Amino acid sequence: MSTAAPPSDAPAPPRRIALLNVKYSPNLGDGLLSECLEAELARTFQTIAPGTEVFSIDLAGRRAYPAIAPSRRAALIRVLEALPARLRQLATRIALAALVRLRLRQHVRARLAGCDAVVLGGGNLLTDADLNFPMKIAGALSQAARLRLPIAVYGVGANRQWSKAGRRLFGRALGGAKLAHAAVRDARSQSAWRDLLVPQGVRPAALSGDPGLLASCHFPRPPLPFDAPLAGLCITAPMALRYHATGPGPTDGTTLDAWYAAAARALVEAGFRVALFTNGSPEDRDYLARMGPSWILAAKGPVTLTNPFADPAEMIRFIAGCQLIVAHRMHACIAAHSFAIPTIGLRWDVKLDSFFALAGRGNYIADTASLNGPALTALARQAVAEGVDRAALEDLIAGTRSDIARMAAALARAMQPAKEAA
Repeated sequence: MSTAAPPSDAPAPPRRIALLNVKYSPNLGDGLLSECLEAELARTFQTIAPGTEVFSIDLAGRRAYPAIAPSRRAALIRVLEALPARLRQLATRIALAALVRLRLRQHVRARLAGCDAVVLGGGNLLTDADLNFPMKIAGALSQAARLRLPIAVYGVGANRQWSKAGRRLFGRALGGAKLAHAAVRDARSQSAWRDLLVPQGVRPAALSGDPGLLASCHFPRPPLPFDAPLAGLCITAPMALRYHATGPGPTDGTTLDAWYAAAARALVEAGFRVALFTNGSPEDRDYLARMGPSWILAAKGPVTLTNPFADPAEMIRFIAGCQLIVAHRMHACIAAHSFAIPTIGLRWDVKLDSFFALAGRGNYIADTASLNGPALTALARQAVAEGVDRAALEDLIAGTRSDIARMAAALARAMQPAKEAA
């Protein structure tokens, strides 16, 4: 005998919602935005379906944050850089096909058991570096489609540099999905979605706030230091900039080596203690370990190396204790901005330009080629003196929470009613 259906105004039964992302990437910026989206979506669903579980499925099949240890990633990038484009694409496609077929599909299928909805969310996922994300996303969404689960896309970045195969894979994966909601994180991504996916029958995408903007809502802020203000200088390896860049900026190692040395000295001249850190990518960690001691000597001031972070919480604890962040890495800047910490962005990818424009900080992003030591000293002093527009920041955070609430409502409408108890 079945039980009576609850009144229409009663809360829905608890749900299980899976997020597809790269949460456990060694780049902890990916973990940061994933944890923020998990926490905020779970908070939002407490008013819709109390007890709802929200969890992540890593698109590379990882299950935990990687141990801080030597990695083959830098060596692999060097090998791929050395290959002719066609050969590199063939090699990565073969490796990715094996990963998707032998590991990822099974991993996603098992994790989707008992789920009610899927969110492809957070990060620069709609990009095509040697078919990496097109193949992984297509493989993962095919498993969600088999279960006829409603799918939302939230807060992703998209560029236009897709191969023909990548465009076809993205189009088939999203066109064949039961797409209940679609939103991307900036106007450039929205334009790319419109031009590359809508002609393939995929619904248009709205705009949404990056989940990383909610860092201050879901991570505590540590006490601020009592001594001289601290500037965090985020170090990114030249090879990472070369491999992923979509905008200007020096990617020659010798040029960047000299710039970081001058930058550390410039921040000391601006009155800061300086901490050199990375977002966690192994190539960045290796570069900092190799070059950091010489930069400290050249700075002739209070400059230190920060120990690698084990997880996003450790990274946030560091960033939230700074009074200035200088970085290429977007989520180091987004996390700092969430805590109203002034940031200086180092131009290398259009996604960073998009964020600084959104945050109203267009005067604080620069190409390192034009940002010499004296210019950085002046800009750092100006950034701290001006601070962050608190009202505008509160609007960004509130808007992001509203964006996630809209997605949650769309998913709730699209979910199949719970089966009546027997």
